[in-house]
Amino acid sequence: MKIELRAAPARRAMAVGVLYGFGGIAIYTALSEASGLVWALALLCLGAAGLGAGEALRRATRLGLQLDEAGLSDSAGTLLAPWQDIVAIERGSFSLRPSNGFTLRLAKPGTRAWRPGLWWRLGHRLGVGGVTSANETKAMAQAIEIRLADRVAPLP
Repeated sequence: MKIELRAAPARRAMAVGVLYGFGGIAIYTALSEASGLVWALALLCLGAAGLGAGEALRRATRLGLQLDEAGLSDSAGTLLAPWQDIVAIERGSFSLRPSNGFTLRLAKPGTRAWRPGLWWRLGHRLGVGGVTSANETKAMAQAIEIRLADRVAPLP
């Protein structure tokens, strides 16, 4: 079993474009309006942050995620969640999860990490989703649910 999850091209382009556009408009406004030095510096910082976030999103979404016999890893080979550490999966409407995604509860806390638009990890939680395709993300979540159900199923 091997399932791959990549950023949807249209969602990726839209998200990166919005962040670049926001950064560009903030910088343009800071340089063109004469509303004071403090506001201009604030807008320049905000614009630079927007451009930086857009670049971080663009770079992060070049990678993909893979679910295989070892667990969940990225396409660069970094193991994000080995199977033995996955306790549960949360996909509900009121769960803390990325857009079109799911959250894995892990047995061991991992180091904080974030790949914008693809995944984040904070303590015992690993969120997957963002600019990924809803159908592919749902298929990966269902495969994880099936594997977890088989692990805890009682023997006949």
